[in-house]
Amino acid sequence: MNTITDTNFNFPNQKSVYKGKVREVYNINNDLLVMVATDRLSAFDVVMPKGIPYKGQILNQIATKMMKATEDLVPNWLMATPDPNVAVGHLCAPFKVEMVIRGYLSGHAAREYKAGKRMLCGVAMPEGMKENDKFPKPIITPATKAEMGDHDEDISREDILKKGIVSEADYLVLEDYTRKLFQRGSEIAASRGLILVDTKYEFGKTKDGKIVLIDEIHTPDSSRYFYADGYQERQDRGEAQKQLSKEFVRQWLIANNFQGLKGQTVPEMSDAYITTVSDRYIELYENITGETFVKADVSNIQERIERNVLAYLK
Repeated sequence: MNTITDTNFNFPNQKSVYKGKVREVYNINNDLLVMVATDRLSAFDVVMPKGIPYKGQILNQIATKMMKATEDLVPNWLMATPDPNVAVGHLCAPFKVEMVIRGYLSGHAAREYKAGKRMLCGVAMPEGMKENDKFPKPIITPATKAEMGDHDEDISREDILKKGIVSEADYLVLEDYTRKLFQRGSEIAASRGLILVDTKYEFGKTKDGKIVLIDEIHTPDSSRYFYADGYQERQDRGEAQKQLSKEFVRQWLIANNFQGLKGQTVPEMSDAYITTVSDRYIELYENITGETFVKADVSNIQERIERNVLAYLK
């Protein structure tokens, strides 16, 4: 299984490299960023020991398509995608918050709700809801961006402003952009027979002070999707929703006694299981984009990426 789980490139005028949970970001001359989407899989803020074939390509290509489909609403950092696993864009100073927006009571919000909480990140959640019900209107529930190995933490708008993490003027822009992107993302999802349940956006500032969308957008790693067909019937019967996200990996880990807690060991993922995860990601790609997935040449991924990036940087 040829996957890319770690890179150590040395591009011309390279200043530094930042390694996140899934992406590795190369700073070129304090001007450009070369972002490599690896095949690493992260769940419960833990990176799994084995890579998932084609996952990096899938995330990179969905994010690219979604940036192009929203650039009329919100400016973004992207300049080019010289390789199936690579995006190149403007160097930005990232805001230290993730803008999470939720249209439905699912995932983390549902777990908090079940525990009896009716406030999430300073936002009230109505009484009488059940898991996967639609909120009267989408709610923004920000999270602080954790360093590698730490967990992202919920934070309220009030605390973000009080602690000076983001200025009020900038935060108003982040909220406005978040709502616009979620609205467009929901429309795109609906056209594919899907529901965009919740997602997160990350933003940064360019050198000239412009706020832009960075990182990924509307991918199965950053978003949760339901199939629209039969959604209401499943809700009425109290059944689980059919999901398009990496939730299936989380559920498999939970069933194998792993939730990223202290003392827990990541269960062994067999090659057969990894193949099924790869197949699910391809299914996600085709459902989200409405296009057939074309597998890139993976005979030597590192060499391919290096060759394509060097050709672009010239």
